[in-house]
Amino acid sequence: MGTETKSNSYTGQISTSGGNPKVMKDSLSLVQRQQQQSHFNDISLNSSTTNTTNSIQTESERQAADAAAEPPHYHHHHHHHHPEEDKNSCDKRPKHHQLDAKEAIVPFVPIFVEESDVIQGATDILKVIRPNWDLTHVEFKKFTDGITNKLVGCFHQPSLKLNDENGDATYTGINNAHNCLPCVQSENDDENDNENDSPPLGGQRDGSPVQYSDNVVLVRVYGNKTDLLIDRKAETQNFLLLHTYGLAPSLYATFKNGLVYEYVPGNTLNTESVLCPDIWPLVARRMAEMHRVVKKKGDAKPMPMIWRKTQSFLDLVPERFSDAEKHKRVKETFLPISRLREEFNNLYKYLEALQSPIVFSHNDLLLGNVIYTKSMNAVNFIDYEYADYNFQAFDIGNHFAEMCGVDEVDYTRYPKREFQLKWLRVYLESYLQRTNILSDEVEQLYVQVNQFALAAHIFWTVWSLLQAEHSTIDFDYVGYAFLRYNEYLARKDEFLSLTASKTNE
Repeated sequence: MGTETKSNSYTGQISTSGGNPKVMKDSLSLVQRQQQQSHFNDISLNSSTTNTTNSIQTESERQAADAAAEPPHYHHHHHHHHPEEDKNSCDKRPKHHQLDAKEAIVPFVPIFVEESDVIQGATDILKVIRPNWDLTHVEFKKFTDGITNKLVGCFHQPSLKLNDENGDATYTGINNAHNCLPCVQSENDDENDNENDSPPLGGQRDGSPVQYSDNVVLVRVYGNKTDLLIDRKAETQNFLLLHTYGLAPSLYATFKNGLVYEYVPGNTLNTESVLCPDIWPLVARRMAEMHRVVKKKGDAKPMPMIWRKTQSFLDLVPERFSDAEKHKRVKETFLPISRLREEFNNLYKYLEALQSPIVFSHNDLLLGNVIYTKSMNAVNFIDYEYADYNFQAFDIGNHFAEMCGVDEVDYTRYPKREFQLKWLRVYLESYLQRTNILSDEVEQLYVQVNQFALAAHIFWTVWSLLQAEHSTIDFDYVGYAFLRYNEYLARKDEFLSLTASKTNE
């Protein structure tokens, strides 16, 4: 789903070390300092970036201030940015036990960043959360084309002493570092504006990776192009929850319409690199690790998100699309939406009976949400908005379907059985923590995964119909809905007829 310009496959920003404890401590002492300095009563909650008091609140204080109504935001990150009712925003679900300490120290900065001037907004935020930075030595790099989410990298270069003997140590405007990936051909090289500005990814001469995190922060500003709210509190909770397991970067701060978090370099995957033997096992193991270890406290018997989310999306599809041309295109195939609902509900009954384990899943592992850091031989997942409990086989089947690409979807790229079995064996070794995985176990997962890929097709079909109605992005969402639904119809009989015995060779 290529809904953004190519420059948006910005390179990654994830801590592989589980975050920088020093920075965490700093932000704690910073909060305490700021609390002594500032009188929260003075903060005007509707302040724009220009007149904001430089003050910080902790999450708890922020919740008190949350009564002030905020404008609806529209989030657009990579390609699945799902509209959602704000039903859960007051969700007070108990959090993972390690979370409480961390959450207390994520400052809230009461600033609203204007989309038209994100650099100014980022500057105002830096004054608060990085008061020791000399702003005359900060480079700002915009990573997105700005239709929706804006992502701004803020690179502090106090003296440019970047331990790089080649002398080209500036990491002004950091871009996709495609040059360091022999088995990754990126299709976007020609569209990046300053290709030579890649960061020195090779690490330092003592072999340790370059530590960016002290001098780089990412400021992500949500677009506000739709009235369909996304559950931002859940996103922040997921961010923190996964960070406690070393599966997400440090979240430095939140502000009224965005997040500030840690940057680590790398490359988003593409249709070639996702099949690269150096890379796909990292993805399989990382997903298995997330599925195996992440637990949210208090969720004894969690409900799989694919049921809830698909129903809420179906509820939001309009009976009549406001654009007459779009309405004409969708009505034959998709309206009334009750037919698609019935199709999904029947499929769901079948899939539920497969008893795929319910695990904490990412649920949107398209290629643009997987970042490969070659120097650390690691991958990380980004964009946790839809992370939630779900069937294990959905997360994998969805990833397999996304191997067919984003900008030009080509379903002949759907991974072949032989590749899937290798991938699933590596996944199971990590998920089950043993090496003697039986062929029967791999076969059973193979059947589940391909059948759950059908659910992914329906899910993104409904999502795309919603986008077609509500999104202001120049993208043919109706066309994408047809693409996904046609693939569902084309594979349905083949995948549902799979059984573990039949697949044995």
